[in-house]
Amino acid sequence: MAEYVYNVVQRVQPNQNVLLQGSIPCNKGYVYHRDGSGILTLRGIVNNVNGCFARYQVTFNGNIAVPSDGTVGPIAIALSINGEPIQTSRAIVTPAAVATDPPTTENFFNVTSTAIITVPRGCCLSVAVENVSEGATAADPAPVILVQNANLVVDRIA
Repeated sequence: MAEYVYNVVQRVQPNQNVLLQGSIPCNKGYVYHRDGSGILTLRGIVNNVNGCFARYQVTFNGNIAVPSDGTVGPIAIALSINGEPIQTSRAIVTPAAVATDPPTTENFFNVTSTAIITVPRGCCLSVAVENVSEGATAADPAPVILVQNANLVVDRIA
């Protein structure tokens, strides 16, 4: 198991990655991560000559919100492989404006996203947690989100 965290609130632009720091690094060479980066590399190392794939369970947990200077609407994160979001891992919430004067957002919601990732023997795949939020309409820009207490766990399962 390897664990990567980032406890400081970070602003994540649309289609950008959540940054992570190594908490419990992988010492076997299966997972590579450079501290401060949002990208991890999963390696297809197999233990026998008949093994074709290495399998990993990747789980993200964290809190997401609309910044106080943002527009209230649905926000989402997803795990991505080689820059392409895994749609089945998409975690989405729709915060509402808080009735204060002036109205505030920054209501954090806890989200979790999990995927089983299969890496062919001898190959590598890059994995990240990405802001996949979309604008309310096609004409609206995708929103920036806040991410706090980001936690990504990588378990080698086969």
